[in-house]
Amino acid sequence: MRELIGFACDQCKRKNYTTTKNRKKTTEKLSLKKFCSSCRTHTLHREVKV
Repeated sequence: MRELIGFACDQCKRKNYTTTKNRKKTTEKLSLKKFCSSCRTHTLHREVKV
């Protein structure tokens, strides 16, 4: 039921985080403000395929 997803930085496009998500209940893509270690700032991270 739950599938593995990754989060990529909007600025540098690096995949920094992974988590799981229920695709039946949450159909839209997630976007969270997280810390990017390569940019050294808090940036918007969007859901991508792992």
